[in-house]
Amino acid sequence: MKRLAVREYFAGLTGSTFLLALSSLFADISTEMLYPVLPTFLTQTLKAGGSIVGLVDGFAQATQNIVQGFSGALSDKLRKHKSIALIGYLVAALAKPLMGLATGWPGLLGARLLDRVGAGTRSPPRDALIAASVHEKDRGRAFGLEGVGDNAGAFLGPLLAVLLLYAMHVGIRTIFYLALIPGLLAFCMVLFVSEGTAAGTAKAKIDLRLRQFPPGYWKYLSVTALFNFGNSSNAFLILRTQDSGISLRSTILIYAAFNLAAALISYPAGALSDRIGRKSILLLSYLIFMVAYLGFALTQNHFLIVALFIFYGLFQGIFRAVGKTFASDFVPQSLRASGVGWYSTTVGLFQLVASIIAGTLWDRVGHTAVFMFGAAMAAAGSAALLVFVPRAPERR
Repeated sequence: MKRLAVREYFAGLTGSTFLLALSSLFADISTEMLYPVLPTFLTQTLKAGGSIVGLVDGFAQATQNIVQGFSGALSDKLRKHKSIALIGYLVAALAKPLMGLATGWPGLLGARLLDRVGAGTRSPPRDALIAASVHEKDRGRAFGLEGVGDNAGAFLGPLLAVLLLYAMHVGIRTIFYLALIPGLLAFCMVLFVSEGTAAGTAKAKIDLRLRQFPPGYWKYLSVTALFNFGNSSNAFLILRTQDSGISLRSTILIYAAFNLAAALISYPAGALSDRIGRKSILLLSYLIFMVAYLGFALTQNHFLIVALFIFYGLFQGIFRAVGKTFASDFVPQSLRASGVGWYSTTVGLFQLVASIIAGTLWDRVGHTAVFMFGAAMAAAGSAALLVFVPRAPERR
């Protein structure tokens, strides 16, 4: 009975779907081994300030997401989703050790940008492979499973960092070198993926005007931009947690728990969005974000901060799985990598602006202001999602 229940729960998914989820698992282990120690590495080892933390992470995330727009259009045009994804996985893996070699924040920024170029290159063609690996009715499940892999990797990566730093007494720079290994394992997973129908006839052009997309897609992108105007780097959550007096080791463990919450919610959220629609589930993620940011603004209590950080993981898991799935719903299959790619570009551009604003507020106004601003933008984004975005996508 249990086997039948498990089979039914994962019904509709294919071997390629699971391989792509594993690729995200290993890729995020590689990335998240480094992410929770990056703010400390910047501020303590490289002697940078809060504004530099926001600038480095904001530019890195923006680079990733801007590249995704062009990578998606290119992979649709060339019909080479798997090949382009493999290039991205390899570049991202090889960039990790370069960050550990940095002697100043500009050097780290350069290596981090290269890493995010690789991540941005791989994501849209990988997402097109995910969408093509299942029938349309199971698309939310497929993206949810990939979200499980991604967020599970983001859970295991920080734990591995704690093990290396505190149990094995490995130097912080060595963590960057060791991150190469899971990065290469992610590359290997994609080698065995079947490209299938993802390589169908393409009509995409690398066209900044993007006139091939329907009106509903543009409404969704506009609301996404508004919400992400306040969605600054998670590095500020890490700094806020440490600022409250919590140690680096405990902060890394809290960050791991945050990613575990994201991993656990991803697949159920994707599956539920298949049943009741993406819009309602996405709105829930916006509201979770708003509540979490208000909490970070208003409390210094250790227990509440831990609870809020883990609660915020629910936003992370839902937003990542359902946000991209919703974007893919608005476009035909031949433009799917482009549609998800330009959605991610929008997220990245406005997260860059949000991170620069957050860094300025952090240094010049106060730490609370970062989170009050983010909560206000989440409220505005929630209202706009309700009013302007259609529940069912407009298809051409």
